[in-house]
Amino acid sequence: MSGPGTTPVNGVVTYDATSNVATFTPESNLASNVFYSAAITTGAHDLRGNPLAAGGLAVNPWSFTVGTTTESPAPVDLGSAASYAILAGATVTNAGASFINGDLGLSPGTAVTGFGPGIQNGAKRISPDAGVALAKIDLTAAFNDATGRTTNQVIQPTGELGGLTLTPGLYTAPAPGSFTITSMDLTLDAQGNSSAVWIFQMPASTLTVESGRQVILINGAKSSNIFWQVGSSATLGTLTLFRGNILASQSVTLQTGAVVDGRVLTQAAAITLDTNTVTKPAQ
Repeated sequence: MSGPGTTPVNGVVTYDATSNVATFTPESNLASNVFYSAAITTGAHDLRGNPLAAGGLAVNPWSFTVGTTTESPAPVDLGSAASYAILAGATVTNAGASFINGDLGLSPGTAVTGFGPGIQNGAKRISPDAGVALAKIDLTAAFNDATGRTTNQVIQPTGELGGLTLTPGLYTAPAPGSFTITSMDLTLDAQGNSSAVWIFQMPASTLTVESGRQVILINGAKSSNIFWQVGSSATLGTLTLFRGNILASQSVTLQTGAVVDGRVLTQAAAITLDTNTVTKPAQ
């Protein structure tokens, strides 16, 4: 097992023959908000001296971030932008049988195309509508709020979130500021607190979710309490299942079949859809 970089973590392994559980106990407590990786190598042997077969574990190596006992951050107030499932600045373009469950807004742009074949269940507000103009102002305030958070900030050692289980908190991407979910799914664990909040900061860069990946919610986590502050643009790959509110500075692209349990909100540029489902979450 290793901590930051390749620093080894010393400890003792004990084995319970009744439950068939091996437990690693480190010599000292692991540090909070630090990324660790662990692996069982073929150097491990059973009581008869037989080595562990290569590939004998479903996930090996694996990684995790040690949680903290700090409170989750306060939610980001979306203001009037909260009624929108889709809110863009330049254009909203759809191909295929997309379904939008929530309001659709565009300002200052005026071009919304592809409905139908897309279906939109909610109000449609397009510039110069005063309501959508106010929503864009509220979105900018929410984006700036998420960007400016620093209390109990956790700077991730890498931008890869796949394979992690994260408790509520404020997570910031390392330089140059991108987050990706590529290798495995991301799990968000509310630990029984239905008010738990996650904020993911990408100060000046991108969010990329590879095809087929998911954001999994457990133990009371809610999509309405997850905020993705994207400094430039976001791309969700084909057949992804994404959860939370995307607050982007520039464009958001949903590739074929991507599903969003949350909101897709961008300040300046376009939102591009292709046979997607976007559902504004219940509070």
